[in-house]
Amino acid sequence: MSAPAPFSPRHEQIFPVFQEQDLAKLRRFGSLRSFAAGEALAESGKASPGMYVILSGEVEMSRREADGRRDLVATHGAGGVSGELTALSGRPSLVDAVATRPVEAVLVAPDRLHDLMIEEAELGERIMRLFILRRVLLLQSGAGGPVIVGRADQGAVLRLQNFLSRNGHPFQTLDPGSDAGARALIERFKVGPHDLPIVLCPNGELLRNPSEVTLARCIGLVGAIDPAKVYDVAIVGAGPAGLATAVYAGSEGLSTIVLDSRAFGGQAGASARIENYFGFPTGISGLALTARAFNQALKFGVDMAIPDEVADVRCLGDRFRLTLASDEQLQARAVVIASGARYRRLDVANVADFEGSALHYWASPLEAKLCGGQEVALVGAGNSAGQGAIYLAPRVAKLWLLVRGGGLEDTMSSYLVERIAAQPNIEVLTETEIVALDGRDGDLETVRWRHRPSGRETERPMRHVFLFIGAEPNTAWLAQCDVALDDRGFVRTDPGWDGGRRPMETSRRGIFAVGDVRSGSVKRVAAAVGEGAQVVSALHAYLAD
Repeated sequence: MSAPAPFSPRHEQIFPVFQEQDLAKLRRFGSLRSFAAGEALAESGKASPGMYVILSGEVEMSRREADGRRDLVATHGAGGVSGELTALSGRPSLVDAVATRPVEAVLVAPDRLHDLMIEEAELGERIMRLFILRRVLLLQSGAGGPVIVGRADQGAVLRLQNFLSRNGHPFQTLDPGSDAGARALIERFKVGPHDLPIVLCPNGELLRNPSEVTLARCIGLVGAIDPAKVYDVAIVGAGPAGLATAVYAGSEGLSTIVLDSRAFGGQAGASARIENYFGFPTGISGLALTARAFNQALKFGVDMAIPDEVADVRCLGDRFRLTLASDEQLQARAVVIASGARYRRLDVANVADFEGSALHYWASPLEAKLCGGQEVALVGAGNSAGQGAIYLAPRVAKLWLLVRGGGLEDTMSSYLVERIAAQPNIEVLTETEIVALDGRDGDLETVRWRHRPSGRETERPMRHVFLFIGAEPNTAWLAQCDVALDDRGFVRTDPGWDGGRRPMETSRRGIFAVGDVRSGSVKRVAAAVGEGAQVVSALHAYLAD
């Protein structure tokens, strides 16, 4: 099978045929399996057994459509390998794999795939590349993921789309207003207006207006945690600092688990484009950057529990017990706090009425599509606000950039200030703040802002507002942990604590803090990554003691 046109030049990387020299190496890490014609090697919605190396026969990979049809994705013959990133993580497979002729294959299970990546670096690199490129193909087509049925501009639909996008998981969306298949699904399952959106999971389960956690469990993004296992380190937060800690800890042999309440990437993952990150002269989106780090951590055998929210941490002698919002528990010898910050909300009484549908805390292709050709407002004066404005400007008719202070120069990188000034459809209003939002049923209709010095108010018809007004430390979950915070709620890491502390260590021995959540940290992606690397040395010293 030929790869789709955009990937044709990479066909050999996505669907390679391994020769005997490589097959001999792959055999060392797997076990021989036989399948009759018509027998399944992997099933969509069920835990991936790993990667199959086809020695003889033929295997068809297909995806399931919402109407029950199956579409061919690829065909693997002798020398081909099945699988993508789920083969590495053990999460549910996104496609079906069925033998069309008798098959002899070597199964390389997820734990042995991690060994292969380390012991056979060059071969492991090729396999990691094909896993990532195959996931990209699935993301582009939505193959293998859940089907969301609901109105395209419905807040709950956007919420679920954002959740899946931020977690790098494919999905399809069907709008009953324009899609006969969507209307048929609604009639088939007798769905009322208040049950929308519905989500059809690959395992056949139907969800009615689910939460992110319910959807995650249905599609296997997060599984059960073994309460008896003791990790060397538990990392709370999967932003740049947490992911960097995971990559370095995993690569240095520490058994590691990462937990995050929503998605990997943190606030950086929502950045439309980061242009001043070292080593990327043409820039890179926050999601692309953090997705690479996430996959790199998987490569080194790091366990991921996303979304799983940590509610409490308690010390049990020489280890810590973390209790999750789901009431599950896990144990670790050390804890790294990398929980970052939560988005600051607009100080308007009815702000909650429009969150998720008209008020947005990041600017991704999903939001850009919703407000294409419209007039929008963006509030903020930092780099994230600048990046969001530059990303949205070519896609909207007019962008009002509302700045609380007297200008952009003191809070935003100069290259962004210059680029904003060059955009004809961006108008910057200084010393201005939103004072009212008006609309109904979650649909925003008008926005009113006030110029503070003059008191003059302006009202504009508007359906979407983007908020980049800073963040507050995400430390509420530490209330019972006796970890010292500064007067703004950030975690203190003072080496002068009684008896002395290691770098990045908090007032509680064995609990460390990195990234934006740490008091005094530099709020930059590169600085967060550096702290994640630095803290691993301190972890080794602590665990050795």
